[in-house]
Amino acid sequence: MSETSRTAFGGRRAVPPNNSNAAEDDLPTVELQGVVPRGVNLQEFLNVTSVHLFKERWDTNKVDHHTDKYENNKLIVRRGQSFYVQIDFNRPYDPRRDLFRVEYVIGRYPQENKGTYIPVPIVSELQSGKWGAKIVMREDRSVRLSIQSSPKCIVGKFRMYVAVWTPYGVLRTSRNPETDTYILFNPWCEDDAVYLDNEKEREEYVLNDIGVIFYGEVNDIKTRSWSYGQFEDGILDTCLYVMDRAQMDLSGRGNPIKVSRVGSAMVNAKDDEGVLVGSWDNIYAYGVPPSAWTGSVDILLEYRSSENPVRYGQCWVFAGVFNTFLRCLGIPARIVTNYFSAHDNDANLQMDIFLEEDGNVNSKLTKDSVWNYHCWNEAWMTRPDLPVGFGGWQAVDSTPQENSDGMYRCGPASVQAIKHGHVCFQFDAPFVFAEVNSDLIYITAKKDGTHVVENVDATHIGKLIVTKQIGGDGMMDITDTYKFQEGQEEERLALETALMYGAKKPLNTEGVVKSRSNVDMDFEVENAVLGKDFKLSITFRNNSHNRYTITAYLSANITFYTGVPKAEFKKETFDVTLEPLSFKKEAVLIQAGEYMGQLLEQASLHFFVTARINETRDVLAKQKSTVLTIPEIIIKVRGTQVVGSDMTVTVEFTNPLKETLRNVWIHLDGPGITRPMKKMFREIRPNSTVQWEEVCRPWVSGHRKLIASMSSDSLRHVYGELDVQIQRRPSM
Repeated sequence: MSETSRTAFGGRRAVPPNNSNAAEDDLPTVELQGVVPRGVNLQEFLNVTSVHLFKERWDTNKVDHHTDKYENNKLIVRRGQSFYVQIDFNRPYDPRRDLFRVEYVIGRYPQENKGTYIPVPIVSELQSGKWGAKIVMREDRSVRLSIQSSPKCIVGKFRMYVAVWTPYGVLRTSRNPETDTYILFNPWCEDDAVYLDNEKEREEYVLNDIGVIFYGEVNDIKTRSWSYGQFEDGILDTCLYVMDRAQMDLSGRGNPIKVSRVGSAMVNAKDDEGVLVGSWDNIYAYGVPPSAWTGSVDILLEYRSSENPVRYGQCWVFAGVFNTFLRCLGIPARIVTNYFSAHDNDANLQMDIFLEEDGNVNSKLTKDSVWNYHCWNEAWMTRPDLPVGFGGWQAVDSTPQENSDGMYRCGPASVQAIKHGHVCFQFDAPFVFAEVNSDLIYITAKKDGTHVVENVDATHIGKLIVTKQIGGDGMMDITDTYKFQEGQEEERLALETALMYGAKKPLNTEGVVKSRSNVDMDFEVENAVLGKDFKLSITFRNNSHNRYTITAYLSANITFYTGVPKAEFKKETFDVTLEPLSFKKEAVLIQAGEYMGQLLEQASLHFFVTARINETRDVLAKQKSTVLTIPEIIIKVRGTQVVGSDMTVTVEFTNPLKETLRNVWIHLDGPGITRPMKKMFREIRPNSTVQWEEVCRPWVSGHRKLIASMSSDSLRHVYGELDVQIQRRPSM
């Protein structure tokens, strides 16, 4: 091969990568073809004197495009839908001899075939699905255009120019930041990949800036509000900056599949200097504890200003920030919570819990973990890359758990594909399938090295999957969108399909379960209040005519909500004698002093009871978690609750513990009422109360929320919220 030919085929790219919305290349204001003859004054041709974009929040452009809530003085429109622009010239426009067009440019090295340079032709009629500009009004020296963008165009911030043709070349307006135009995804446009046909769902999943996140334990579900703040000042620019930091090619930014996948990688900082550093070790010395955040705005603005990852997040914080990112760009999104979520490292659909021969858990062999709950997101979009029927809600998860194609990200995985076991379709469907559909397997590790399967619980994992209801703060059960009911023929078929596509079960557990024992065991945990003693009641029921003796073990651990134990705070062994056809209750007292010293970010206590029937050698095992009831913050308001009027917000907290709380931070947030703020109290003595007053001036009317959180050295996850109805300012 000659030197010349090698050079010619040296690379495919004619221009450097175009992967920053912030980077700019100005188009030349004059592009002449040859020399202009002497005596010709280019100013005599049609010249643009000014451009009006109708970009106030009450203007039809923003109202019709549902972008009037953005705290941003630039024009923000949604793709695939027409908007108005007025151009003023130095003289009346004459269509017979004057020729002009509007141009939109994004990034550097603009190219028409990449969608980064868009010449918009003047047309007699706008055509669906295509860029075009129609003259809808001519008056004196002004022309009003109705401009329609393509429903597939890049989402981002475009620079706008007006180009006029002369016999000697092109005259173009100079760069003017005032005419910059943001173009977003459009769930109102039938041709957009994120089209959602239900108005109430669009109101909820795109326009609602306050959400509810469900956490806690399946039998004791807790809720907390979260301020998404997708319309707050600076958030839209930050979301574009996040894609710039990912070095995402601009030409891919019109595809919601690519945008959500990049977002899922960038919201965590695990391998790409993304938005949030995750921490699950209860040590938050150099940042904010995850439970202290009340919303996404502080996190995103800090990331933008510092250009460094923000500390710290856990799953619901990652989900909250990711939801802001998606809704801000116009992709319908919601947060879902999966109770008893399997973290299956190898997607083998098994959570193996190893027991010693005496029934105690073998912590060295037990590596899989079951999270009390896990939050991720769903984004709504078509999936032209998958067979028909797998569009709609897609699971996307930004919590860094497992590597996907070399980065910590997950999804978008079709929820419909997961339900039917079609885990062969990208992206990361086997991992999500395992989170909701794994089996819990109890295995005895014998001293001779053999393993015996004692019990298989096929119903524990993915017990309940929920999201916020549309138009209210209640809970909507969406378990049936991820899985068929246990025991149904379709459920077995979905599992077999997943196994066929390569989700491997290392053990064939079908029919391995031993014959049912004659003894049943269950236990209940009393309502456990932080700082108080409570009881745990274990019930043994003998269903046979035999007499049995039982040796039982109780292990009580403080656990992370991820199911990983931090410390065992109680261990008890007791013997029970069961007469034929009888039952017996054993009560165990849990004292506050036993667990208070080692509480974690979320005060979750995990109890594991195993029992061996001495006569039959059967092993019974049950595990339950309880979330401690924690005191709340009280929020009150005084004064008129009207846009533009001052009102006083009081935040109040009483320390219910017998110990002094130190280094107490209280955070307050309320989209449309106040910017996020915080205040520190050095200490709060036992049973004493602190108050914090702030004067706020709401700028958004309607149903709003005030949200507060408290964190200290020894107590966290304390919340409070208040619903507020802000009235419009009375017209004069």
